[in-house]
Amino acid sequence: MTELIAIILTLDEADHIEACLETLSWADRVLVFDSFSKDGTAALARAAGAEVRQRAFTNFAQQRNAALAAVETDWVFFVDADERGTPALGDEVRRVIETRPEAGWYVPRHNFIFGRLTRGGGWYPDYQLRLFRHGYVRYRRPVHEVADVDGEIGTLENALVHYNYRDIAHFHDVQRRYTRYEASILKEQGVTPKLYTPYTQPLRHFWWRFFKLKGYRDGFHGLRLSGYMAYYEWVKYRLLREGQQE
Repeated sequence: MTELIAIILTLDEADHIEACLETLSWADRVLVFDSFSKDGTAALARAAGAEVRQRAFTNFAQQRNAALAAVETDWVFFVDADERGTPALGDEVRRVIETRPEAGWYVPRHNFIFGRLTRGGGWYPDYQLRLFRHGYVRYRRPVHEVADVDGEIGTLENALVHYNYRDIAHFHDVQRRYTRYEASILKEQGVTPKLYTPYTQPLRHFWWRFFKLKGYRDGFHGLRLSGYMAYYEWVKYRLLREGQQE
């Protein structure tokens, strides 16, 4: 029988880990790959029956590659601690790994932002490349890591449930960190913004999210999120210009 291991990368995820593990019963094994959490995440995971290994965090790509190197299996499914599997997703995953030739699979996500299911503005289907034949994938890029898959890639129909951004403060904290990383990546790539880019790019981004990606479907919630994301486009290009001037 084809073996499937679900892998969860964790750092201080005590609030989520037990609920996440409860939704992954359709995996043959679960590995919690922990970055030396201080809130009891590892102990909670062991008590729930998961295997736990620990490694100091460097960046997301290296952490995922290290987790892949730590297991021997046929298939791997990456799940974040704030995500939940569903029985329908589990049934579909088991079916495709037994019957399909693809080496990797995208999975859609239902994003709950500030406690609300968000369907417009690019928040759905929000495809994530998470299911792989073991030995057929390698990650690169430190944040918003990219999976290079040696083979064809398919798309699943059933979604992960993602409890994304507890509140506005959590949203801004995460976006500030992501934006700094993204600005540094653009700088490494040699991207040089024009004088007007920090002003025109946020407008384009708002238009893209709110109108083209139908953020308006979520009413004021969608308007606010589109505005927030446009603001962080401005921050990203401002940081890029400042970094190049230095």
